[in-house]
Amino acid sequence: MGCLVLTALIWGLAFVSQVQGMDSMSPLFFNATRFSLGALSLIPLLVFLRMRKGKDGEGNGEGNQAVPPTVTMGNGREVTLPAWAGNQIVVGIICGLVLFTASTIQQYGVLYSRSAGRSGFITALYIVMVPLLAFAVLRRRIHLNVILSVALAVLGFYLLCITGGFGSITLADLVLLASAVLFAVHILVIDTLGRGLDALVISFFQIATTALLSWIGALAEGSVDWAGAGQGWFAIVYAGIGSVGVAYTLQVVGQQCVPPTRGAMLMSLESFFSAVGGAIILGEVMTPRGYLGCALIFAGTMLAQAPAERFVHHRP
Repeated sequence: MGCLVLTALIWGLAFVSQVQGMDSMSPLFFNATRFSLGALSLIPLLVFLRMRKGKDGEGNGEGNQAVPPTVTMGNGREVTLPAWAGNQIVVGIICGLVLFTASTIQQYGVLYSRSAGRSGFITALYIVMVPLLAFAVLRRRIHLNVILSVALAVLGFYLLCITGGFGSITLADLVLLASAVLFAVHILVIDTLGRGLDALVISFFQIATTALLSWIGALAEGSVDWAGAGQGWFAIVYAGIGSVGVAYTLQVVGQQCVPPTRGAMLMSLESFFSAVGGAIILGEVMTPRGYLGCALIFAGTMLAQAPAERFVHHRP
């Protein structure tokens, strides 16, 4: 649990770095540099653990499970996954494909919004989307608390983003909303494929995959700018080592210990930390309507992860 709370803190404050990074870099180049730094920061730990395992005489073939991996559907039925789903390198690459798409879209949303707090709260809607996607894909039951949380989150999104009719929704809002959906997918992929595998290996390969794809994108669009990277070096270092190298590893470790809905609740604290960081470091101020919208989104994310039993009437 502590891993996921620390993850939320690091991610929340990382929104400040993501805003600052857009002053001198493109979204793809910023992600390429920070995810590369994040991957590099994990190599010494990977080497150390590999040497330690070698000294302890642990077996080889660590990328495979002894039995075929399975996933439990909402009706209790066990579904056997393909053999590749038990290979932690393959799982890491799959997670990286989702993470690259989500983080790239999010970074463009941050570029357009230029607000750490607003970006953090809209992105936090992924918490509400996790149980919805779990129902759609894994047929897991939706309880009353999820329905109420969606209503609160939608109302909060309306107050935060729609201040003058639906025409006031900005491109940044829609882009950030799309990234929230993809981050929800990322959580479910890790929960479905990552349990029982080496969290550090999965984290390294998902980060390395995201870095590689970001470099390809940055080179393709011609946005590699080392002078800009020099201006935003602190944002790269924090977002790279902290948000990527440390936080994404803590996420994988933490999700192996708690259910996805509870884990999502803890990680939803990033929206609170993003607003605090934006206010203290960037001097961001919202309207009272905007703060009310943030409060409702936060309430919705908390309610979505509340124990379903509290909302079920039991006869005496």
